Amino acid sequence: MAKQQDFTAMMKDMMGSFPVDTKAMEDAFKTQATLNEKLSGVALEAAEKSAELSSKWTKDTLSKMSELSKAKAEPADYAKAMTDFASAQAEVTAEHMAAFAEIAKKVQMDTVELMMAAGKDMSEDASAAMKKATADMTSNAKKATAAAK
Repeated sequence: MAKQQDFTAMMKDMMGSFPVDTKAMEDAFKTQATLNEKLSGVALEAAEKSAELSSKWTKDTLSKMSELSKAKAEPADYAKAMTDFASAQAEVTAEHMAAFAEIAKKVQMDTVELMMAAGKDMSEDASAAMKKATADMTSNAKKATAAAK
C-alpha cells in the first residue's frame, strides 16, 4: 500500500521557502495611518476655518440687515438703505469668496505636499521590502540547490 503524502508538512516547507516580511507590512500600515491622520488634520482645519468664515459672514449680514429694517422718515430713504445694503453685500461677498478660495488653495497645497511625501515614503518602503525579499529568495534558492546536490 502506498504511503499517503503529508500535505501539511509539504505546505509548511513551501511557505517556509517564501518568507513574509511582516515588518514591511507593519511599516506600510504605519505609513498609511500617519498619512490618514495628516489628511484628516488638513480637512478638519479647513472645515473649522470655513465654519468661522461662514459665521462671520452671517453676523456681518445680520448687522447690516438691522440697519436696513429700521423705519425711515422718507420713502427715498428706503431705496437708499436698500442700495447701500446691496452694495455692501456685493463687496463683502467678494471678500468672503476670496477667503474661501484661499482656504481651498491651502487645502490643495497641503494635500499635494502630503501625497508627495507619502509617495516617497511608500516608494522607499517598497524598495527596501523588495531588496530584502530578493535577498531572502536568493538565499533560499541557494540552500535548495545545495540540498538537492
